[in-house]
Amino acid sequence: MSVQVFVSAPGVRTSRLRGVWRLLAACLVAAVCLTPAPAMAEKPMDAMKDFVGKVLDVLRDPAFKDGAMRQEQRNKLSALADDIFDWVELSRRTLALNWNRLDSDQRRDFVELYKQLLERTYMDRIQDYKDEEVVFSGQSSLSDTQVEIQTTVRSQGKNIPINYRLINRADSWRIYDVQVEGVSLVQNYRTQFNNILASKSPDEMIEDLRRKVAEGA
Repeated sequence: MSVQVFVSAPGVRTSRLRGVWRLLAACLVAAVCLTPAPAMAEKPMDAMKDFVGKVLDVLRDPAFKDGAMRQEQRNKLSALADDIFDWVELSRRTLALNWNRLDSDQRRDFVELYKQLLERTYMDRIQDYKDEEVVFSGQSSLSDTQVEIQTTVRSQGKNIPINYRLINRADSWRIYDVQVEGVSLVQNYRTQFNNILASKSPDEMIEDLRRKVAEGA
């Protein structure tokens, strides 16, 4: 398997998607000026504010300044991501029609490995978070159960639009896609996995992914 597999889709600037998680972390700055949301957020914007506030606490915790504590900080950030990201929905949308080719065991394995791939690819960038300025600019309804939250990250004199798509699950809002400058995380990886599944079986694709995760993204 090529080293470039699972990194970026053809025609998409790698730097954009490599910046997704760092820019997601940058959104934490906005939490400073926001009213804390209740523990069980009923609105998607509140869910995002609650999430970024908690992540901000972890990133600013002086206990994690020691490099030896980096893994523990990473574990806490991963747990917070599990609370807001719908990994199954994200995985299903990434594979699109190919999702139907996977049985229940394959789906379970794919979801877990895909999550690990994303975390290993972007977690260092989150932990290296800098104080970029972020503005929550709006919210649009996509359907009765889906919304898009628009933000703008101001970094080094540039305005970078980042949109988060959330779906309502049992009165809880969960992220299923992140778009940076119009480039969708889901669509980018969909292109890669579709190309792989055009010539390989689901089991072969999962084993490729397992090896990639084991190597370290």
